[in-house]
Amino acid sequence: MLEKSFFYQEILHKGREEGRLKERLSGIELALDVKFGAEGLALMPEILQFSDLDILRTIQKGILIVNTLDELQEIIQSIQTPPNEITEHEHS
Repeated sequence: MLEKSFFYQEILHKGREEGRLKERLSGIELALDVKFGAEGLALMPEILQFSDLDILRTIQKGILIVNTLDELQEIIQSIQTPPNEITEHEHS
């Protein structure tokens, strides 16, 4: 009976979502450590700001294809700044 409750289903869904988020972040942390060591792990506080699984998947894939931390930083920056957002100096 409880399993059919809307609130029970919401709590269950939220728990699964949090589990996937933690799993993705753990994978990112491992990839950063293996590929870039302590320097790569220094990016984790910035990456922890994201909670969207698709964005985190993009970052994780980025770690696998880039050769430098600068390239990875560019990927993260492109995520943080939507492409349709034009700044004043780009307008001139």
